Amino acid sequence: MPDELTMQETARWLRFAKEDLDGATHRQSGVPRHSCLLAQQSAEKAIKSILAFLDLRIPKSHDLDMLKNLLPDEWEIKRRFDDLSELTFWAVESRYPGDLPEATTDDAKAAVLLAEEILISVESSLRKHGFKGGHRSGNH
Repeated sequence: MPDELTMQETARWLRFAKEDLDGATHRQSGVPRHSCLLAQQSAEKAIKSILAFLDLRIPKSHDLDMLKNLLPDEWEIKRRFDDLSELTFWAVESRYPGDLPEATTDDAKAAVLLAEEILISVESSLRKHGFKGGHRSGNH
């Protein structure tokens, strides 16, 4: 069982993930690219909360598939989400002008939905592995 400091750090990563998801949810109809970026950030921090819980090194990477693949096989997120590249895409592409089309409201809705599913999966799995904090709040 992780020690109290590890539990606190896990809860902190989860809190940041929830705050980013709340921001993404509230920006869906405003600036879709902001919503997409915050959805990606929520998913990234949710996955990193598991790394914190397992006391593993947390890489400075936005690649959700790479982060997910650092987890042991028994974690649900590793089995449930085959390809998170569509969400990873928004970590950079939504931040800078370029040759790609801008995010749409539909993109934002899809990104938020996926991030929410990831966060729910992560929280459920953490509880199954003994994590006692970080229960969901809000209207998700």
